[in-house]
Amino acid sequence: MGARQIGKTYIIREFCKENYDSFIELNFIEREELKKIFDDDLSPEAILRGIRLYMPGQQIIPGKTAVFLDEIQECDKAVSALKFLAQDKTIDVYVSGSLLGIQYKNKSSFPVGYVDFEDMFSLDFEEFLWALGVDEDIYKSLEKYFQERGKIPTAIHDKMNVYLSKYLVLGGMPEVVSTFISTNDYAAADAVQRSLYKSYLLDIARYADASIKIKAENCYKSIPLQLSKENHKFQYKLVEKNGNAKKFGSSLDWLVSSQMVIPVMNVSAVEYPLKNFAKTDNLRIYPNDIGLLICTYGYELKQMLLKNDVEDAETNIILRTAKGGIYEALAAEMLKKAGIEQLYFYRSESGTVEIEFLIEGIDGVIPIEIKAGKNRTKSLNTILESEEISYGYKFSSQNIGQSGKKITMPLYMLPFICRSRDA
Repeated sequence: MGARQIGKTYIIREFCKENYDSFIELNFIEREELKKIFDDDLSPEAILRGIRLYMPGQQIIPGKTAVFLDEIQECDKAVSALKFLAQDKTIDVYVSGSLLGIQYKNKSSFPVGYVDFEDMFSLDFEEFLWALGVDEDIYKSLEKYFQERGKIPTAIHDKMNVYLSKYLVLGGMPEVVSTFISTNDYAAADAVQRSLYKSYLLDIARYADASIKIKAENCYKSIPLQLSKENHKFQYKLVEKNGNAKKFGSSLDWLVSSQMVIPVMNVSAVEYPLKNFAKTDNLRIYPNDIGLLICTYGYELKQMLLKNDVEDAETNIILRTAKGGIYEALAAEMLKKAGIEQLYFYRSESGTVEIEFLIEGIDGVIPIEIKAGKNRTKSLNTILESEEISYGYKFSSQNIGQSGKKITMPLYMLPFICRSRDA
């Protein structure tokens, strides 16, 4: 499962080709007639006969054949058939689709208990480095610095910040990264990003119910504006004058279920377990890929980010307008891709204390403050005064350091928080 254009088809196709003697791919968008295979009899024998008929020349070798049902959201009966194919075990079946959580949310025929799910995202920062040719051992070696909290050599730290700037600008959409690698041209990659952004809007028009598609599109297009405000809470009035949750709430739910956006939920208290203090009507919304956000601001912002001018943000109107929101969006994406299912944030009623992210680890609640540069962390310092909080993190452009319960880490180390001994 996953949003469009993140490489689901590619990765399944390559895996099956490498691990099976026979591989058969059925795409329900490219060949609509393939749906007829599942029209009537859903017994495994009938389905296999149909595959042989519609895919002549393809071998079905019991126990050694993978059948890949691509864009399965286009064929409801194929979803129902998964149960019978799983029980039969003649073939292994892989499926992919976008917006599966929406399409099948109310389908009684979904084969519960017979399907294993995998969520997939665009390239994370580590995969991005692999794509650029960086030896995978280099990034992995940084985990030791994270655990031991020792200063990273300056040469490595500076270079990793350069790569992080590239990731901010390019994001992790495979086609964008591939275009940049083949052309070494940020403008060419930017053109691909803008095309993908438009295709996301078209997906909303195609898949969303008629009653919400325009509202969902407007919610999605409002994200850059939402993140440019001082308080990044998703405000319906920024979608439409006098907008409210009653009108736009279901549209926002649709975007979340489609995995096009990442929701971060507000909590009324920084206490464990966080879900007990969650405010379901108070959210911050970030896009599923940082590159798709950055391309909406204009090419000038990309140029500034590539210069790594975050320290000069206060004197640069372009960075000053966008920097806070985009670095939070980067962090939300990194944490989500690293395996955090639900993210939370805290903002006091007075607005004087604000923590961008809260997660849970073996030591309880872990506060995470995100800074573009070397700004002070008044809110984190206040939260760390609580005896209930063992430690907290400031992620910024700075090298590793520690002062009392506050641990400073570079932003490119953020994914390690999810696979370290601390969380």
